[in-house]
Amino acid sequence: MQDDNEFLTVLDYLYGKSLMLQDTGGFNRVLYFYLIDSLAHIDYTAGIYAYNYGSPKNIIGAEYMRWRIDEEKKGDRAKFPGFINWLRENLPAKFAALPSLWQMIYDTEDPASYRSFRIVPDPDSKKPVPAGFFFAIIDEFFEPEFLKSIYEDASLGTLFSSYCAQH
Repeated sequence: MQDDNEFLTVLDYLYGKSLMLQDTGGFNRVLYFYLIDSLAHIDYTAGIYAYNYGSPKNIIGAEYMRWRIDEEKKGDRAKFPGFINWLRENLPAKFAALPSLWQMIYDTEDPASYRSFRIVPDPDSKKPVPAGFFFAIIDEFFEPEFLKSIYEDASLGTLFSSYCAQH
């Protein structure tokens, strides 16, 4: 592994972020699950680029990813993808303010997806995702306005609760 691997810088950038100033216990539980899940996908994808596939870091990440497949089906977590698409159709400004990773992965009209737990923005491309992409999406998840919105009684939290009650 080269010391100048740009994806090690991405991982350092992600690991340097903190939720210390947030009361994560006050976050909407489903939105918090998907926040942490998205960070895990970022970690896993950048980790695959930074370390060999069989490294302990990537094996541990893959184990989490296998666990989360069942977890996302529990309770209101299963409604999250529908909620994202409902926002796109009914509240486009709110949808546009979401982290772009959520927009890409959960929008049924976007080809981006998680493939083998990796973030794949363009399934037709064989090129690695550029490091700059990761810096941008990491910053979006740690934007103060976004974090404030996912509390149970905040804008996104209350919208999700309302959506769940209707669907």
